[in-house]
Amino acid sequence: KAARPKVPASRWVKRMAVAALVGIVLLVVGGLGVGWWAFNQIEKVEVADVLSPPSPNGMNILVVGTDSREGIESDAENADAFLGGGFSDAGPSRTDTMMILRIADGGQTLLSIPRDLWVRNPVTGENGRINAVYQSGRPALIQAVQGLGIPVHHYMEINFVSFAGLVDAVGGIEIDFPHPARDTNSGLDVPEAGTRTLDGVEALAYVRSRYYTELIDGEWVSDPTADLGRVTRQRAFVSALLRKVAGTKNPFTALSLAQTLGDSAGLKLDDAMSYPEALGLGWQLRSFDPASETLPVVGVNRGGASTLDLGPGADAVIAQFQ
Repeated sequence: KAARPKVPASRWVKRMAVAALVGIVLLVVGGLGVGWWAFNQIEKVEVADVLSPPSPNGMNILVVGTDSREGIESDAENADAFLGGGFSDAGPSRTDTMMILRIADGGQTLLSIPRDLWVRNPVTGENGRINAVYQSGRPALIQAVQGLGIPVHHYMEINFVSFAGLVDAVGGIEIDFPHPARDTNSGLDVPEAGTRTLDGVEALAYVRSRYYTELIDGEWVSDPTADLGRVTRQRAFVSALLRKVAGTKNPFTALSLAQTLGDSAGLKLDDAMSYPEALGLGWQLRSFDPASETLPVVGVNRGGASTLDLGPGADAVIAQFQ
């Protein structure tokens, strides 16, 4: 089989990995030595004007993974392994993963938002897939999610390179594969069934997989759930990743990471998130074991394009995040 791509060993990967890890560690182990200086190294994006007002019922954080090329050198070794294509024809950034992390007295809940969900773009007034709204700006994406009836109190964004670096920084994530699996489009290649520890690039191929196929009884069988299956895999993987990050309890490790943070575009937070709030949030997330909710949707063909609309039962799920 073809050799899988390696995470480029150049400085930009190291910077991104540290930035992503420190940023999330700041949120989940906030009281363990990562201080004000480290918090200020994380880039803040201007979205405060569109965020929902605080609610006594709980907090919703819109967590977005993008295919942004920011910080990626086009001549870096295997750089396009992160993007699934070259740089010359790369289009505008889009959101590849969207989740709502709800934190309330009853615990934490993750809700994935399918990228093919059909919504109104609040900037253009046109309808389209929600993953394309990002091109109109982060405030537009937040407003599109709010248009579904889901308040957004805070915003967090991570790009593909940072995601891969974060996975590597925690030593990989174990995933159980009941069958050999592959996706030639995303680069996923799992030749044997069983538990496999995915490194950063493998993890990226796994969570990006839209054409997931398994070798069952000698035949390659496509996942009939398509993008919905992808959403399920993403949610499970992110939960496992955050649980592992939340296990970082050594203050010296956290401080060392903070000292090597430097400037990076890998992780972004909203400009309304204060340092005390981040620390308080971190303490709430130290025991991270979220429940999962699935947004009911129905497939709709629009001019030959496969899209999704909210389906029966969606209102009841959304109500849990209000």
